[in-house]
Amino acid sequence: MPTPPHILIVDDEPNIVMSLEFLMRKSGYGVSIARNGTEALEALDRTNFDVVLLDVMMPDVDGYQVCRHLRQLPNRSRTRVIFLSAKSKDADIQKGYEVGADLYIPKPFSTRQLMSTIKELISTAA
Repeated sequence: MPTPPHILIVDDEPNIVMSLEFLMRKSGYGVSIARNGTEALEALDRTNFDVVLLDVMMPDVDGYQVCRHLRQLPNRSRTRVIFLSAKSKDADIQKGYEVGADLYIPKPFSTRQLMSTIKELISTAA
């Protein structure tokens, strides 16, 4: 039996983390959580994830830096990065893509749409 896709949720907002974790587990995904950028960097160095759901604004290391770090790691080129952020200006979105995001979704977002997007990204990465 194949291993389920592994998703890293990176957000400092507990309610968002809880609801995303519930959704991902319900869909059969393996889930890890990082509550700030520093935890995310450590998790990315240790584990290979299929998808990273990444907030931009965090108290220590921002999501842009986390994404940049991930894109420099060998053997992580297949990891898909989806920014989920309240920063929705064109410049913020453009910066997200410049640092290596596969997708940038402004908050608030549709969880149904997010789930179908994740399924699509995982199937194209396989």
